[in-house]
Amino acid sequence: MLTQSLNTSISSTKVAPVPFAKPDQFCGLTGHAGLVASEFSYRKDEEIYGEDELAEYVYQVIRGAVRTYKLLSDGRRQIGAFLLPGDVFGLETGTSHRLAAEAVIDTTVRLVKRSSLEHAAEIDVQVARKLWSMTAGELRHAENHMLLLGRKNAMERVANFLLEMDRRLAVAGMMALPMCRRDIGDYLGLTLETVSRALSQLHSDGVLGFSGARQIVLRNRQRLRTMDA
Repeated sequence: MLTQSLNTSISSTKVAPVPFAKPDQFCGLTGHAGLVASEFSYRKDEEIYGEDELAEYVYQVIRGAVRTYKLLSDGRRQIGAFLLPGDVFGLETGTSHRLAAEAVIDTTVRLVKRSSLEHAAEIDVQVARKLWSMTAGELRHAENHMLLLGRKNAMERVANFLLEMDRRLAVAGMMALPMCRRDIGDYLGLTLETVSRALSQLHSDGVLGFSGARQIVLRNRQRLRTMDA
């Protein structure tokens, strides 16, 4: 949650090597509407907002990574999404957040008042269209994630995750994952042990290579696509 003035950033340590955001739809939206965005920084595992908290702001990841999640009644955690540089989050249809959000690693976000965005959308059709486009993108991700959890086996889920991260993170053929294997398991609905076994099997089969604990090179994307089909 926000614990200091929006003009003040929480001190943070060096951020893991996740790509910076490029010029994007959110920047264009806020700029077109004449809205002032503030930046805020969070340390690894620090909460950005909690489940059921009032949804006062819309956020964009500038550097680092964010996870949204829900704690189930039995104590398990289901991660809904990983937000990476350029991604927008915090858009809600109701007045409160359905999921909590926290920094995966040291992270900086840009945020604007939700009420300001909604007011701009009421008087500017271009702003309304861009907001709708971002909301529709979140809906597509939620639908795809529901299909993944409901219909795919463990290896298919891991293959899908690796292809997703390859599209979003890979630089010069290498992807540096900001999230740990437990995070991956909570996103895919798998145990830590199952994720580790799947990655080890893919490594043994020559589908991927490791360069450090979270540095992965995909050597056979077509094999992964076949698994994910």
